[in-house]
Amino acid sequence: MSSAPPSVQAPQTEVSRSDALGPALLLVLGLLAAVAPFGIDLYLPAFPATASELGTSATGVQLTLTGFLVGIMIGQLVFGPLSDRYGRRIPLLIGTIVLIASSAAAVFAPNLGVLVAARVLQGVSGAAGMVLGRAIISDLATGAVAARAMSLMMIVSGIAPVIAPLVGGVLADPLGWRGVLAVLLVIALGTLVAVIWGVRETLPADRRAQLAEARRAQGSPARRLISRQYLGHTIAFAAAFTVMMAYISASPFLYQSMLGANELQYGLLFGLNALALVVTSAVSARLVARVGPRALAAIGLSGVAVGSLVMLGAALLGTSPWVLAAAVFVVVGSLGFVMGNVTALALSAVPGAAGTASALLGALQFGFAAAVSPFVSIAGERSALPLAVIMAAAAAVALIAFASGRERPTPS
Repeated sequence: MSSAPPSVQAPQTEVSRSDALGPALLLVLGLLAAVAPFGIDLYLPAFPATASELGTSATGVQLTLTGFLVGIMIGQLVFGPLSDRYGRRIPLLIGTIVLIASSAAAVFAPNLGVLVAARVLQGVSGAAGMVLGRAIISDLATGAVAARAMSLMMIVSGIAPVIAPLVGGVLADPLGWRGVLAVLLVIALGTLVAVIWGVRETLPADRRAQLAEARRAQGSPARRLISRQYLGHTIAFAAAFTVMMAYISASPFLYQSMLGANELQYGLLFGLNALALVVTSAVSARLVARVGPRALAAIGLSGVAVGSLVMLGAALLGTSPWVLAAAVFVVVGSLGFVMGNVTALALSAVPGAAGTASALLGALQFGFAAAVSPFVSIAGERSALPLAVIMAAAAAVALIAFASGRERPTPS
């Protein structure tokens, strides 16, 4: 759709499409997307201390993580549709303020019940940055430009799941579990400053009026949410993310129990895979204008499938654990070509409801991951077969869904 007429001067707080998606905005969006990974992984090393102080079991403390994941799913479904109706900036500011309040409540929680409730609210409010970051990019760009922006944003947000457990492990002993959760409070305060400074409204009132008029004339664009193009790419994204979360969940026993790595070596191996993800995301951002997002995503998904099949074969044959480690490196590195490009392809299918589309994509993403992650170590800490089966199955689902999402040419 066309933008506002040239004679109408945009308000100071709005971002024109011509100067949008600069490095500063992408950095802020990447930081917003990193809040949830930090909330998931940062305080995992402090679980034993949390259980001891609050007088609960490991299962009880696990509820604080489950609550956070449930909150993320709910929050995306709340903030996405709200942002389509009221704009991106106000819901983002509200979400960030609630994130600060819930983070403070978690730090000073007197018992497990309050901590779980605070963590659920943290997840709900932290989801705002994830869902609205994708929607903001969709507001400002389409096609290869949007895919490049998504890939660049992932460079920032993709590092968070890797460094969070390492930082948490360093801080858990000197600061205790409350101190580690206080780090999340500081991050929340930093995101508020970043949003106030670096994010302007990308879906202003006149644009929302245009979309409302188009909905009255053509019907709701939300109908596109059940289109083959949107659902295919969304399911492909969620399945690819499931591969990543299965690896993250199983990485301690894969590297420490099977390979015999100590904590430092585990961190180095984990970091090597993260570096591969960052490098391929950067390469994807550089190549997407020439190659196209769909071709790059196809290359990445092929790499994920090949690596997962190698893992499955190695687990069945009982070959060296280092074969498994090499296959994981290929899988994680290949995901850098997938995540940003598939996201852009999914959101481009629903141009009039980017917030809602982003919300459903994110909810499905964490729903898939939460459903399979508990099963990666079901056969014990010295068997990689469940992990390999889950990764191979998720890779297959991603490939099938991606193929089904291809936009077919209109008959002449």
